[in-house]
Amino acid sequence: MSRKAGSKFVDEDRLLTRRRMLRFGGTGFLSGLSLPLMLQLQAQAATIRPARAKACIFFMLEGGPSHIDMWDLKPDAPAEIRGPFRPVSTVVPGTQISELLPLSAKIVDKLTILRSHSHADNAHQTGRHWLLTGYPPAFADGQAKGVPFNELYPSIGSIISRELGPRGAVPPYVEIPNALGPGGPGFYGAQYGPFTIDNDPVQADFRVRDLDVPDAISHERFARRQKMLADAERLGAGALATGRAETLRAYYEKAVDLVTSPEARRAFDLQSEVHEVRERYGFSSIGQCALMARRLVEAGCRFIGIEHGSWDTHFDNFTSHEKTLVPPTDRALAALVSDLDERGLLDETLIVMMGEMGRTPRINKDAGRDHWSQCQTVILAGGGIRRGVVVGASDETASYPVTQPYGIQDLLRTIFHLLGVDADKVYHTPTGRPVPIVNGGHRIEEVLA
Repeated sequence: MSRKAGSKFVDEDRLLTRRRMLRFGGTGFLSGLSLPLMLQLQAQAATIRPARAKACIFFMLEGGPSHIDMWDLKPDAPAEIRGPFRPVSTVVPGTQISELLPLSAKIVDKLTILRSHSHADNAHQTGRHWLLTGYPPAFADGQAKGVPFNELYPSIGSIISRELGPRGAVPPYVEIPNALGPGGPGFYGAQYGPFTIDNDPVQADFRVRDLDVPDAISHERFARRQKMLADAERLGAGALATGRAETLRAYYEKAVDLVTSPEARRAFDLQSEVHEVRERYGFSSIGQCALMARRLVEAGCRFIGIEHGSWDTHFDNFTSHEKTLVPPTDRALAALVSDLDERGLLDETLIVMMGEMGRTPRINKDAGRDHWSQCQTVILAGGGIRRGVVVGASDETASYPVTQPYGIQDLLRTIFHLLGVDADKVYHTPTGRPVPIVNGGHRIEEVLA
């Protein structure tokens, strides 16, 4: 049963810890409870775990990486299924991954490899929408279906931003180098939208937009403008701001905070990073994005979404994976996991790497693999995730899970659990429709430390 306290919802049942139960029992408070109800409350209390993760770095490998060529090889399958790549041993005895991932093979003892993720949407945009929001893709093109814009579902980053809030000078939700895709803040409102860097940190002239006062405006003039705005607010102009004006004011305040914060500017200043560290991550888009993500975690960011595209390999899948896609991804993942671990930050930083789908086990006539959402691999690390384990298994052709299949709601519920977000919390759209953060699903207990 929930009650509203200020602007926050409090789940009273979840506040009943074992210690409080014992205290109440000693005072006779529980004397009127039936044994079944007491056991139910004890079971609920036993499932409450403190949040392990303070931040999440989410790699979206846009287009769909080939699970059967990277993390779930089938060397005994027919040639038209298995492809040319060989499995190699890792630092975890008995666990093998692709020869394309030699650096990741050395840090598998820090990963959970989830091989039984599965869902039913084989399209890019709608699949990403479902993955990022937790809701089926009927709302992905909501306006075309007559759904008002302010009824659209919020994405994972916006949910985390709203539930956890900022904890430093940087925005709580950042996307780099581009937007992750469908989703966004939805009916939560623009104040929970991402700060999208919209520039690739691998570029030599990389700069984060909007972090500098324009050259034509001196700092004195900028300060005068801020004072004039503050004076107007004191005279009552702020009370007149509603709707779009209020949203724009919130954006302005966040922008001023960024421009005037030395800590934020330092976090985004990738050029100040030691050259050897940048080289460790690799001078690639995904490598430098991963390094930026580590810097943002250190500065207090809650959710960093890294968009890395071109995984839609209908043609020449094997050359693309071997030459251009997997090597920089392998280096970026291995460097990020190891770097966070060395800095003592891995246990409080959750890493998720996946695409919106996997690829077909059967190779097509163009030496490519097509869309396949029925089975894919998800890589997890840090933030309360078990280390060095493989969870789930697929069949002999990596077509379907042969163990318990885990879906999008299960994965999102697990992520939110690790971050201390109540996945059952309900918000209402502007028209009053109740929307839980996650509708259905179960935590994936097998991946939890």
